[in-house]
Amino acid sequence: MPKPPTSDDSNGYEAIAAEFIAVRGTPSDTRPAVGVRSVREWARTLRPDGAVLDIGCGSGYPMTQLLVDAGLAAHGVDASPSMVAAFRAQFPGVPVECNDVLSSDFFAREFAGVIAWGLLFLLTPDAQAQLIDKVARALAPGGQFLFTAPREPCGWSDSMTGRLSQSLGAQSYRRLLENAGLTLIDEMEDEGENHYYVAARSPSNA
Repeated sequence: MPKPPTSDDSNGYEAIAAEFIAVRGTPSDTRPAVGVRSVREWARTLRPDGAVLDIGCGSGYPMTQLLVDAGLAAHGVDASPSMVAAFRAQFPGVPVECNDVLSSDFFAREFAGVIAWGLLFLLTPDAQAQLIDKVARALAPGGQFLFTAPREPCGWSDSMTGRLSQSLGAQSYRRLLENAGLTLIDEMEDEGENHYYVAARSPSNA
């Protein structure tokens, strides 16, 4: 039985959950939220009906929503109890776990895709490396991992929590992915200048 997550496990987001949900966690208008187009294009490359894990899923909007709309078998994990409660209210049929992302039971399963939008850089460098390893082991052959982080190594204060965020930079992420058995196959930016990395596991089990 996993230990109950704490506010620290959520990297400060439990304390500002209501504000986050109001800003990004609900469909506030008819315009697509930042990143939706990029993630939707990625989702279309995955196996139809494939299982996809949304790490740091928040309330499930917009990323889990578009995974569901794409016909994928979405799963979510988030350490904020308030976010998970909102997720369950919006997606009662989608499996979701309230847990520290590094301790998620979902990593014992196999996924066609894993997404970590706006999450990886909230973790310490050691935790980022651990998460990449866990994702790599959970990906099915040919599975893909999409995550966001600035291309250059840098640190900054998170705009909502004030906590330190750290990008390790493209060169370090490429090395960590390769060490975990993944290949970086694409990089791109969205309309909000978020930088994306797409890595894949070999289609064979070799």
